[in-house]
Amino acid sequence: MVFYSYIMTQREKDIKRVQVTFTKSQWELIENFREILGQTNAEIVRTIVLMWLSEKSIISATIKKEIGDK
Repeated sequence: MVFYSYIMTQREKDIKRVQVTFTKSQWELIENFREILGQTNAEIVRTIVLMWLSEKSIISATIKKEIGDK
């Protein structure tokens, strides 16, 4: 049981929770992607954010910068 408790503590350190507010119409749009982008609200919003970052080349630019800095 102590080992399990340690794992949960490590996971909690690696997770950042944020509160996001959407208008009714924004949420209705997001709801259309349930089953496509994820099952839970968190999965759907997380996927949308990561897709946006990827589309804007922010992820690849950040990785290239980190590689260049080494």
